[in-house]
This record gives sequence, C-alpha cells and structure tokens, in this order.
Amino acid sequence: MSMSPFRTSRSDVTVGPDHLTGSEAPAPRSVGVVGASHAAVHLADRLRAIGYTGDLTLISHETHLPYQRPPLSKAMLKGEASADSVLLRDPAYYRDNGIELRIGTDVTGVTRTDGRYTLEMIRENCTETMSVDRLVLATGARARTLDLPGADHPDVLVLREMDDAHRLLARVARGPVAVIGGGFIGLEVAATARGLGADVTVIEAGDRLLARAVGPSTAETLLSAHRAMATDVELGAVPAEIVADGERLVRVRLDDGRLVPAATVLVGVGASPRTELADQLGLDTDGGVVVDGNCVASDGETLAIGDCTIHVSESGRRFRLESVDNATEQAVAAASVIAGTEVPRRGTPWFWSDQGDQKLQIVGLIGGHTSVLVRIDPERPRRRVALYFADDVLVAAECLNSPADFVALRSALARGARPSAAILADTSVPLKKLLAPVRA
Repeated sequence: MSMSPFRTSRSDVTVGPDHLTGSEAPAPRSVGVVGASHAAVHLADRLRAIGYTGDLTLISHETHLPYQRPPLSKAMLKGEASADSVLLRDPAYYRDNGIELRIGTDVTGVTRTDGRYTLEMIRENCTETMSVDRLVLATGARARTLDLPGADHPDVLVLREMDDAHRLLARVARGPVAVIGGGFIGLEVAATARGLGADVTVIEAGDRLLARAVGPSTAETLLSAHRAMATDVELGAVPAEIVADGERLVRVRLDDGRLVPAATVLVGVGASPRTELADQLGLDTDGGVVVDGNCVASDGETLAIGDCTIHVSESGRRFRLESVDNATEQAVAAASVIAGTEVPRRGTPWFWSDQGDQKLQIVGLIGGHTSVLVRIDPERPRRRVALYFADDVLVAAECLNSPADFVALRSALARGARPSAAILADTSVPLKKLLAPVRA
C-alpha cells in the first residue's frame, strides 16, 4: 500500500494535543486488528479521527472487503442488495486513510514477547509473520452447527458471512425451507424466505421464540405474526435427523417422529465466539474474551471488541451483546485506550430486528427486571411497547412497530431518566409526552 498522510517515520507516535488527557506517553507505533467486521472498521475510523498516526492493519480471513452483516438475512437474501452495496467503506477509503487491509488472511498463531505481539498468518498458502505494538481481537463468532445424522449435507446451511448468504439465496427457490432455531437470525431468514414464496417451517426446541432475548409478551406477538405470514412454527420441537433421498435433502425428522418437509435447512442456533488466539495468549475466556468496560482483556494489554467478547457487569454478571451498537461502542472505547484519550461514557445498549413487516427495536437489558408494563394503542394494535422495570424504575423496553416510542425511550434512558410504571401507564398519552418532563 502506498504511503499516506497518516504514516510516520518518527520513533514515537502520539495523538494531537487536543485529544490528550494529561499523559504524554507515546501511543503505540503500530496496531494490528484481527478481524474486519463493523467493530474493526469503526475502530480504525475512530483512531484516525482522534489523530492516531501509527501503522494500522486490519486482517480478515474473508476474501471480501469489510461489509455490513444485518442485510445478509434480509436485503441480500431477497436479492435487493449486492456485495458492493453493503460495503462498510469504499475501497479507496482504506488507502486514503493509511489503513492496511489484509483480506483472505488467516491468523493462525500469536505470541507476546517484550511488549510486542507476533502474528503468524497464512495467505494464499504462504506463511507470513507480522509484529505489532498493540493487538485488538475483533475475531467475531462462528455459527453453531448441529451434531445430527445428516447435518453435514451441503443443503444444511448457516448464515454468518456473505458467502453463507449467497449459498442460501441460491437454494431458497428449490423447495421447502426448514429453519432450526427460533432466534433472531432464524426468524429473519424465515420471514424473508416466506416473502420470496417459499414454504417455511421454524423448528424451535423451547416453549417460545426468542426465549433468551425478549419477554413472553413480545415473543407471543411475534409468534402470531409469523403464523399470520403462513409460516409453520413448531415449538417444543427437537430435530433428530436430517434426511436425504440420494443427494437430495427431503425432510427433517423430529425426536417425536414428526416429519418436516425441507429441501434446504437453515441452522440458526446461535454463535460461538472465536477465542483461539485469546487462548494462545492465556487470556480469560468464558464463552468469549472477557473484557472490562474499556475492552481490555485480562492481561491488561490486549484489547477485544465485537461479537467475540464477554462483558462483566458491575455486579459481576457475565453476558454477551451481539449488535452493531455494541460493536460501535466498544470500538470507540478501544480506540480511546490505544490513543490515550478519555474513554467516553457508554450509552444504553440497543438492538433491532426486522422480521417481515414486523420491526422490533430494543433498548436496555431486561435481565433482572421485576415487573412489566405493556402499552397497546387500541387504534393501532400492531404497535406495542413492553416496558421493563427493576424496583419500579425503567431499565429496558421492547418496541414493536413503534419507532417513535423507541426513539423517545432510548433518549430518556440515555440521559439517565428512570421513570416509574405509574408515570408511563396512561396509554392515551404518547410516550414522548410522558417522558419529556422526566429527568435523571
């Protein structure tokens, strides 16, 4: 890659004086980021924005330029988005900002000696090494697969990366689609495939959809919505075998003997964080790379961001957040640590999921809530808001087809407002109006 205004040949690298927080310690001369996801690209954006001038390298095992992942289960699967249209940045952006992008490169090993990291990589069957002063793990997660007879059939797919979306799109028109797993990915794919005219069955082992992500009221509403789309949803259904007739996949057999027709099976049963490099470094991994609020791992030096991480709450509870919002927030924090600037206060987590004509937006975390208030507008019953309270203080909300309510609630929680259920109970008054006078 050609030289850019951000390159430097000085013996130290600093950020601009307006961004320093009192420490004159030099920033690392080089930063290596393993992964090229939204978190990784936003980290690079942020570092350059706050004046970091050192060498900056993003390394991705995928052969595509960094791209947005949310469209994979929706616009790309519909054929409405191309590989180019979902790119996070134009190719010239990386050159113009002095960001070296190594795609199609697998990082197979990492060691840390005398304060520097050495990465072992394989690209086009050639072995390479690279040393950096600071390492950021943005390794993401891999889709979980099933250990069932027939699960290795080529028409049993997962959806995590762009190539997965291309394979799924090529198969949807072949016949019935069985989706194993009633989580976000499974339901988004089910709704998209149904919109394309496919016969779809969702197979969920639990007694409700999205059991780990949303409350019962929201889950029940989404179940009704999917069934209204003519999607078959089987709850309490455990797949036992994926059956083929010769080379052609034909059905999924459940453990109670029922048969679900399927020419394509999409497995959406969650994802496992990629922790191999963290394990090589001896970092604390517990279903993900354990990081503090500044995205620093257990060795006090290595950083980790995005879907590969595990957060530790103030109470000591460990949890994962898989969302664009989390990727952005962690990228900002990690960039601040690298550059030696103040880490901004983190906002309230938020998420979204588009499932056919159902738009779900969530702000906050419902874990630990003690009561729930559901607001339904009688004149517009598709719009519903489930409000979650801990000791009568608002901590989270799930908004279905209610974008204005979501904006009002997100804004209120962001500014520290903690209204009680009594304040928000009057469904005849818009939430925005009820929340306006509430202060932190």
